[in-house]
Amino acid sequence: MMTIFFSGCVVYSFYPLYTEKDLFPNEILTGKWVDSDSTLWNFEHAYNGKENPANIDSTSYILYLKEKNKGESKFRVHIVQLSGHYFLDFYLEDFPDDDNLDLASFHIVPVHTFAKLETSGNRLKINWFNQDWLKKLIEANKIRIHHEDNGDYILLTAKPGELQKFVTKYVNSEEAFKDGIEAELKHM
Repeated sequence: MMTIFFSGCVVYSFYPLYTEKDLFPNEILTGKWVDSDSTLWNFEHAYNGKENPANIDSTSYILYLKEKNKGESKFRVHIVQLSGHYFLDFYLEDFPDDDNLDLASFHIVPVHTFAKLETSGNRLKINWFNQDWLKKLIEANKIRIHHEDNGDYILLTAKPGELQKFVTKYVNSEEAFKDGIEAELKHM
């Protein structure tokens, strides 16, 4: 999964898909989930400050993603509901601390990725927007959204309001998700 994220298959954003006012308390993701590759997705609520029940942030999750025969990745995940659809905003939480900085660390820029979320009983379906689809729209002048394109990657630089208009406009577009990354999770 991590290889796919860094391969350029998803849409990257400098800003999150949400503002604080868009967040709402929920238990939609809470628990352990597994996908078809046996990757473990463990969603726990984040804490504001020390880890005690009084400090639980029920609007935010920490995702511990454990791939088979690989290490664990840690993401901050937020859910936002726009036009009757759920969307997830992923942000890589684990970055090298100051004591472990090396040249490679200076080349890691934190970005957000976002995906459509569909829920059904004890199953979740997560679809990330496809970067190739976005690139084609931009090149054909069919979309105007703040971005930077270095030839290898497109980085959206739109603020949350503009990003929200973008995702709600294309939430039902098959092309937006075709050949993109999809994860189907089953609750454990």
